[in-house]
Amino acid sequence: MTSSTIAAPSIGAWSMLGTSAAASVMARIGADWLVLDAQHGLYDDRSVVESLALLTAGGMAETTHVRVPHNSASWIGRALDAGARGVIVPMVQNAEQARVAADACRYAPAGTRSWGPMAAYWGGTVPTAEASNARVQCAVMVETPQAIADVEAIAAVPGVDMVFVGPFDLAIALGTTVEALLADTSADSPLDRVVAACTAAGIVPGSFAGSIPIATALVARGFRSVAVAVDTAILTQHGGELVQQARRAAESA
Repeated sequence: MTSSTIAAPSIGAWSMLGTSAAASVMARIGADWLVLDAQHGLYDDRSVVESLALLTAGGMAETTHVRVPHNSASWIGRALDAGARGVIVPMVQNAEQARVAADACRYAPAGTRSWGPMAAYWGGTVPTAEASNARVQCAVMVETPQAIADVEAIAAVPGVDMVFVGPFDLAIALGTTVEALLADTSADSPLDRVVAACTAAGIVPGSFAGSIPIATALVARGFRSVAVAVDTAILTQHGGELVQQARRAAESA
């Protein structure tokens, strides 16, 4: 999800439905990584742990991340203890908050994470603290004008591996639309500023997309990791298409 040396953008899947079954299905659709959404999705502490237990047993937790509901050391630690490869932390406003998130992802002396791995109970390995610090991935979300104003400092925080844009919240906070945000090529374009800050810091610029047009526009702007496939959208959009196809077929039979 966060390698700055990838030749092509990585494409992510996103699960909102809050069950281990949904997580397992989404982990198998061929995306480079999966996010379990505990901020806006239906995942809670228990379903995150149950999902990661199933994914660990199936060898799929290594590319699974959790969007925690807020910048909480407890939530971050629980997700990582259960076997998540990393976390996405929403609404990070400044470098100080980014440092809190990064510290919660890593054990001392690199951070403040408490030791309590659970993944071994469902077949996962328990790496050393040093190895855990090296493999964990910490993404922080920038979604407000305040965050954009401090994005260079946010990206430069040690232990932050990705700056991840929430384009819908960012557009709302800026009083614009996602389409206008994507079309903005001015000198002070928020998206260009994120990409430049990440490039300077040697980390990956990422973003939620949720659709092919938005993902295509983001990649064209320099984003290297984008979330496209959302389970709720797959069901509503493609399920609806199948129903309409079946109706047309039945009417013409």
